[in-house]
Parts: sequence; C-alpha cells; structure tokens
Amino acid sequence: MTVARSAAHEQAVAAARARLAALPSDAPVRLKKRTSNLFRFRDGRGGLEVDGLDRVLHVDPEARTADVGGMTTYEDLVAATLPHGLMPLVVPQLKTITLGGAVVGLGIESTSFRDGLPHESVLSADVLTGAGEIVTAAPDNDAADLWAGLANSYGTLGYAVALRIELAPVQPFVRLRHVRFDDAASLAKAVEVIAVEHAYDGEAVDVVDGTVFGPTETASGRAEQYLTLGRMVSEAPSLSDYTGQDVYYRSIPRLADAAPDGVGVDHLSIHDYLWRWDTDWFWCSRALGAQHPAVRRLWPGRYRRSDVYRRLVALDRRLGLSERIQTRVTGAAGVEPIIQDVEVPVERLAEFLDFFHREIGISPVWVCPLRLRGHQTWPLYPLEPDRTYVNVGFWSDALLQPGMARDHHNRLIERTLMELEGHKSLYSTASYTREEFDALYGGAAYRGLKARYDPAGRLPDLYTKCVTG
Repeated sequence: MTVARSAAHEQAVAAARARLAALPSDAPVRLKKRTSNLFRFRDGRGGLEVDGLDRVLHVDPEARTADVGGMTTYEDLVAATLPHGLMPLVVPQLKTITLGGAVVGLGIESTSFRDGLPHESVLSADVLTGAGEIVTAAPDNDAADLWAGLANSYGTLGYAVALRIELAPVQPFVRLRHVRFDDAASLAKAVEVIAVEHAYDGEAVDVVDGTVFGPTETASGRAEQYLTLGRMVSEAPSLSDYTGQDVYYRSIPRLADAAPDGVGVDHLSIHDYLWRWDTDWFWCSRALGAQHPAVRRLWPGRYRRSDVYRRLVALDRRLGLSERIQTRVTGAAGVEPIIQDVEVPVERLAEFLDFFHREIGISPVWVCPLRLRGHQTWPLYPLEPDRTYVNVGFWSDALLQPGMARDHHNRLIERTLMELEGHKSLYSTASYTREEFDALYGGAAYRGLKARYDPAGRLPDLYTKCVTG
C-alpha cells in the first residue's frame, strides 16, 4: 500500500536526504521544526531542514484513507478531512502536533479506548532512516519490523516523511455528558465497562476522557472526579463555544452541578470538540494569566493556542523568571517542572491517583482510557492487548525542599509507575537508569532495529535522547 507522492513531495524528500548526507558525520542530527510539543527544551539552532513535508497529499473518501507528509499538523489534516465527514482515528488534542511526531512519540485522545494510539492506524510509512535511505515500512513487507518499531522511537531510527493512515466517519456534532463520581475507584470501574462495551447507562459512547480536580472539592466536600462521555450526533439543540471567554474544563463541574441528576449535558461541533483543549492547553494557560477574565479580553483570540503558550513556557524556562519568583515567595529550594503523561492499568488507577494527590498535589489531572486496537504488539512501548489502561496527564510545577534532587518528584512518579505496571511517555523529563529504561521500552528490540536501520549510529540513541540529553 504505497503512499501517494506528488512531484513537490518527491523533491522535498530528495532535499531532506541530501541535507542529511551533507551533515558532518559527527554533527548531531535532529529535525528543525517550526513548532514542538516536546518538553525537553533546546535552543533553536541547527537541525535538519525538512521543508515541504508538511502537506496533505491525498484524501480518499471511499477508502477512508489519507496520505500526508510526516510534518503535517493535525490542524491541517483535520481541516482536509472534516469536509468529507472523516477524521483521523485518533486526533491528539494540540493543533500543532504532527503526524510523524504522534507516531514516533505516541499520542492519545478520547477515541483511544476504542482506536488505540495514532501509530495503530498507520497503513504504511516512508521513513528517512539514519542510514540515509527511504524505506517504505508496512505491516506486510520486509520492513514490518520498522513499521512496528516506529512507535516510541522519537526519531532515533528515522523520520517519517510520508504516511498513509486510516480515517473514521464522523457526525457534525458531539453530545457530551459530564458524569461525576464519588471516588477514583468508582470512576475506574466505569472506565472498565465503557472500554469494553462502548456504552454507559444505556447510551452509546464514541469518545471518553475525564478530569480529576482532586480527591474532594474543598468548599462542598463533594468529590470532583468526572468522566466526559461523548456521542456523535447529526443535530444539536444549541452549541457551546470555548474559544472566547468561557473555559472548557471549567464547564465540566459547572454543568454537572446545575443538572438535577448530576449529569451535565453539552453540545459542541465536531471541529470544536477535537480542539476543545487547545485553546487553553488544558489548564496550563491559567499559569500565564490567560484564564483571568480581564487578561482574556485583552489576549487576542488568535493567540489562545497551545503553540503560543508553549513558546512562552520555553522563554520562561530560559529566563528562570517563574522559578525565581516562586522560590522567593515560598522559600523553597527550587521548582521542579512536572509535565507528564503516564499509562496505568485501570485496576491500579485508584492507587496511582491516591499516591499522586498525596505526594505530588497537582490539580486538575486529565484521565483518558486506552486499549490497543488489536493484538499487534509494539516493541518499544509494550502495552498488553485486551487490557485497559488509563492515561493520566499532569502539567505543572512542584516546589523542591532543601536536600531534594532536581528530579525528586518525577523520579518518585517513575518508581510508583514501575510498582503499578505502568509506563510514561518520553516527551518530557525522564530519570530512568539504563536497565530500567531497557526493561520498560524494549531495549533488546530497539538495539536490533538500530543495527538494521541506523548501523553507523547517525541518529541519537533513544536513551540518550530521552533521558541523559
């Protein structure tokens, strides 16, 4: 199954190959991209230019497939597929995540309880390998090992320059139910049922995620843990808009509290549903003041985007402004960024959240169920088929007390995950030892892939890139 290729795309691929070949053998190789959703911050100098690989090449409404350049953003892909009543099976929640990035770095969203992770809908991929070759990887050809090994490889085996992916039909609107749960254990039990039956309380569920504001809500003493269950529909009585003054995640408890049965109902267009988190990058824009009503009125709408917030965070990290202010105000020894997505087996979710509330204390946190689509295994991120996991996402800071290591909280999270049979994504801080890393992320399989597709070690090693930097 060959990806459609235009003349312009072929020229862009040839140029990328030539640039890779022209780099000195001892020069570090990494992509030079306009945007990044990694939280291993680096300067903007250098890098491999990949201009022209950011286009949607072809959408086939009959076959329900799309051919795309590897640097195409989901924002552009969704704009190309929605007019056909189609969407990628999994659309990561930030507009500037690229197709190639979601495949090699993992991605997740509210369809993942049914459709797994983005790499599972890849039918074939053209990969510029570390050896400088273009290899077409597919599940049924002689590069099937590379096709399976792309997931969680983070560009250390090669760069996906083009991909063919499956698409799914959509309705114009999504009907949301915000359901409150008394505790994490009852929420986890509901997730177990929904992940298998794709229904809850007699109604079909097409999308599901959740928001945990804490073990209890301080003012009322009532638990503030919600699942948001969505069903795609052809009509909606009215539509909400969270791109202006209203903030999406704040609507969840508000609508649930106002409902007589405690189940808040809302409707969004499918476009606004897919990007409901991007306007405020979940709740991260709160730290930048963009959720304050006065600031929000002055903050231009075109700049209420995750990529804008991310650039501001990068600037703050370089200048150390927030850390200096927080340590001066609190007397803490330092500030540790905790930007993580982790996967926990659903039966261990309550244990993890109890630990997290007690030891880390960040809120809110995002929860998103996940099951692999089938029985295909992915060697560098070895989740078990037919098992339900829950992604827990948290994006904030923790104060460091005197004597604490700079990665104290992140390391504590890693140790707890290992005890609970969990994993975490590698887009941010990681402190695993080499032995731990190899056990969690398919070390032996990775070395075999590296030897075949990057025998000279032209691209960075996965552990070096994701842990030691």
